[in-house]
Amino acid sequence: MKHTGSYFEYEKERNCDLMRAFRTVMAHRNGRPMKDVYERIVELPSKRFWVSELRAAKVVSLIIKGNDLDNMRPNKRAMFNEIHKRVMDLKKTRPNDSIYSLTFDVVNSQAPRFYLTPNSAHMIILKIKNQWYEAREWLRV
Repeated sequence: MKHTGSYFEYEKERNCDLMRAFRTVMAHRNGRPMKDVYERIVELPSKRFWVSELRAAKVVSLIIKGNDLDNMRPNKRAMFNEIHKRVMDLKKTRPNDSIYSLTFDVVNSQAPRFYLTPNSAHMIILKIKNQWYEAREWLRV
């Protein structure tokens, strides 16, 4: 969960990617309950890992030092473990590159899923829709 006052620099891009996934799943919904729709959305590939490169590099460094990330929620832990795995694979082909440089490339590559819970995706999509409706109402005035 975000801390009060924190800012996620990729929020707009993440929201666009999440809405792309939402539209994709809704186009093939075929009467499925919305609970199933959100479960499917979070399992779709994402255009990148939705974490800052600096934060990811710090966590990858912790994993390299032996931290098992037991204090993290399962989705975050899975995301950082996937990033770490990819960084280590990339390190084999680019041994002279820094962890930050390798992590930067990994974080900006396609992620296998969104690493969100279905409920989190639902709440984010509701927020996006509400902002859109509020903007439309404001334009009518």
